[in-house]
Amino acid sequence: MDEHAEHTTTGPHCLVTGATGYIGGRLVTELLARGHRVRCLARDPGRLRDQPWRGEVTAVAADVTRPETLVGALDGIDVAYYLVHSLGTGPGFEELDRRAAQAFARAAAAAGVGRIVYLSGLLPAGVPQDRLSPHLRSRAEVGRILRAGSVPTAELRAGVVIGSGSASFEMLRYLTERLPAMVTPRWVTTRTQPIAVRDVLHYLVGAAELPPEVDRAFDIGGPDVLTYRSMMQRYARAAGLPRRLILPVPVLTPALSSHWVGLVTPVPGPLARPLVESLRHEVVCREHDIARWIPDPPGGPTSFDRAVQLALRRIRDARVATRWSSASLPGAPSDPLPTDPDWAGGSLYQDLRERTVAADPASLWRVVEGIGGENGWYSLPLAWAARGTLDRLAGGVGLRRGRRDPQRLRVGDALDFWRVEEIEPGRLLRLRAEMRLPGLAWLELRVTPGTDGGARYQQRALFHPHGLAGHAYWWSVVPFHSVVFAAMARNITERARRPG
Repeated sequence: MDEHAEHTTTGPHCLVTGATGYIGGRLVTELLARGHRVRCLARDPGRLRDQPWRGEVTAVAADVTRPETLVGALDGIDVAYYLVHSLGTGPGFEELDRRAAQAFARAAAAAGVGRIVYLSGLLPAGVPQDRLSPHLRSRAEVGRILRAGSVPTAELRAGVVIGSGSASFEMLRYLTERLPAMVTPRWVTTRTQPIAVRDVLHYLVGAAELPPEVDRAFDIGGPDVLTYRSMMQRYARAAGLPRRLILPVPVLTPALSSHWVGLVTPVPGPLARPLVESLRHEVVCREHDIARWIPDPPGGPTSFDRAVQLALRRIRDARVATRWSSASLPGAPSDPLPTDPDWAGGSLYQDLRERTVAADPASLWRVVEGIGGENGWYSLPLAWAARGTLDRLAGGVGLRRGRRDPQRLRVGDALDFWRVEEIEPGRLLRLRAEMRLPGLAWLELRVTPGTDGGARYQQRALFHPHGLAGHAYWWSVVPFHSVVFAAMARNITERARRPG
């Protein structure tokens, strides 16, 4: 447990797993607003450090895939939210999800937890388990495992979630905005029942106060049943775009579709595939029994058009609290930067650039913190774009994740194909690469006051190679680094000197 004391309130004591993710980060805010005590479970609680609610919660370091770390993590908890899953990517993910759910159910029972709340996926009617997508099949199995335990469990099954920053919304948004005419897979004609993220949060929060005899799954959805094609047309209308020309064809498999989505949208192929596979079958709510215990949101469930309008408004106002990229993708590197210059872990290559700039440190820091996304990387945009394209072709995240906020960064933010590992406002920004590499890489930007009243800029690119391929990779890109990183240091310092 960290150094923060548990806050005294009258509401239930809630544990939120996946608090660094899209839904979990927003759920914490809603639970606190309801007066509940909140404990966050994370593999690295340091990634919660810059969250606006950090001082109001406690945090515990634990990993649901390592049962021994869960001992004590759920002590004193009334309601445990299970919001972790492996996104349906990578070999063996179903077994990983299975073992994690079993470990969590056992730990919750041993700790005397009163209820588990699990956010799952909406299932198609009449489709055998072996015909479900691996992603949906795993989500359903996790629900069965949790409900089979001794702790009463509410499994909330939702389909496409519409909200600023959700992966489903980003996929819809970029496909519609970037393709005025498109040849599409057959799944665009499949009916689905989208739900606004605000309504998902409404039901999740309400589930904390369900009576103990409620132990079952619930379908949750919005008031509209739509095809994906109609969702794209309605998005275009809400965004003020001309009507889109959409021609479905039967030849695009889910695998090919995910590559297509990965090339057009910021959502990488490995994450797009489970989203696409979930759209192969009609997923429509078969019941609305949740209303017997949790009243619908004030004014009724949010319509699709209203959800899109709210999401677009938040994007325009730069008030996106969390994004799909808030959570690391499976397989992304997580090793921290070695702080010892004589690191014993093997070779550590370095590209170091330093420059003095006739600008105050605050001006230089504004440029540093504003890097990436729409602002770019201050050197050879085509080279950065090419590197991002190569990464996406290799199944990586590419350069399109952008920024959560156009001006401010916090620990854990995704920043194109980097993630913010450390930030000391006004002094240090350290980024860890999440692109496909034969090793681990970091980019570190420092600002210090100059001796003559200006500022000093230091830029370090570090690479820890894995095997012979890693060493070969570093030496093959050194010539490009000498151009790209030199220009980056020069242009950042030049930009800091400009007024405004």
